[in-house]
Amino acid sequence: MSDTFHDHFSSRSTDYARFRPTYPPELAAWLAGIAPSRRLALDCGCGNGQLSTLLAVEFAQVVATDASPQQIANATAHPRVSYRVAPAEHSGLDDASVDLVTAAQAAHWFDLDAFYREARRVLRPGGRVALISYGITETGGAAGEVLADFYANVVGRYWPAERRHVETGYRRLPFPFDEIAAPAMAMRAQWSLDQLLGYVDTWSAVRQAEAVLGRAPYDDFAARLRAAWGAPEARREIRWPLALRVSAAVQPQPDRPR
Repeated sequence: MSDTFHDHFSSRSTDYARFRPTYPPELAAWLAGIAPSRRLALDCGCGNGQLSTLLAVEFAQVVATDASPQQIANATAHPRVSYRVAPAEHSGLDDASVDLVTAAQAAHWFDLDAFYREARRVLRPGGRVALISYGITETGGAAGEVLADFYANVVGRYWPAERRHVETGYRRLPFPFDEIAAPAMAMRAQWSLDQLLGYVDTWSAVRQAEAVLGRAPYDDFAARLRAAWGAPEARREIRWPLALRVSAAVQPQPDRPR
């Protein structure tokens, strides 16, 4: 992340780890399948390790970095994942040592020029860069309408400006690599009412709205969602479409001594 790291998540890192959705296993399997080998993956801006632990199923070793010590403190332990507090632009790894560099729901916070230089430095010949984002949360029926209204019309103005890149599937982010197509994928979960409410309460826009307006907008949303949900113990499918920008094979360009 850039030297002016804007931390929107550390204050709720425990809730973030508890409520954030997980990526589908087929994402990690597909990424591993296009890497030149399965020795080492670097997951930048790893948060609490949602993607890192999936990559560890496919790779012998995963180094997972995040600029937030609180996120790393709440990361999910895995014997093949080494977590480090480090910015995405400075991994500390050796030149030409990495098969795959990923950034999941994080690249829009990076100094991208510096991140791409770092990726080229650490990738071995034929390595890949993959940016992953998940889109606006979806569910069906009246509950989905309440959720969409809260996202766009109640807290919409409080999203950080970088959020627009998530909404456009990262298509407007610079990506200075030859690119390959990725298969269509989505995250899905069967959640109760309380799980969805807990997840929404981790949104950075909710935090910003709360600082200005207090808890009333969220509490009103929660009441409307309960009314639309039906039996609170009922589970509904929640869906997040995935968007990927994936490089063709990259030739490393180690930094020159300064």
